[in-house]
Amino acid sequence: MINIIVAIDKNNAIGKNGDMPWHISTDLKYFKATTMGAAVLMGRRTWQSLGCRPLPKRRNIIVSSTLKEAQGAEITPNLEEFIKNWPKEETLFIIGGGEIYKSTINLADKLYITYVNCEVEGADTFFPHIDESVWSKVEESEKIVDEGSNLEIVFTQYQRK
Repeated sequence: MINIIVAIDKNNAIGKNGDMPWHISTDLKYFKATTMGAAVLMGRRTWQSLGCRPLPKRRNIIVSSTLKEAQGAEITPNLEEFIKNWPKEETLFIIGGGEIYKSTINLADKLYITYVNCEVEGADTFFPHIDESVWSKVEESEKIVDEGSNLEIVFTQYQRK
């Protein structure tokens, strides 16, 4: 199963200046709990934003044609080929960034979207539009206010129709 997990603002912004535009501990805990034990696939810049350190207790896969080695992670130069050969019975989470999301949204089975009730000024990276003729909302949490950031979030899941 191929999943996408992402946090987006009201305008689908996910990044600013090569980093996440917020620090929402409630969402980070959700991300960790949701992806724990699964494989996570990311682009080179996302890997670098993690300090070039693998996420613990997950199989880390980096899409890059320039990176030659990454301690604790696998590298694949061809995203489409990798996804095409991914075993359907194994769980894979696409974790970013923008270009990787754009390339995989039409291949994913499920979306895990954290809606952040804000508008990021100066955002430069965006998540693709979620086409409701393709996706059905199957789960949605109550509104949660993150204590540290004071941002309101909603955890939502979509299944491909």
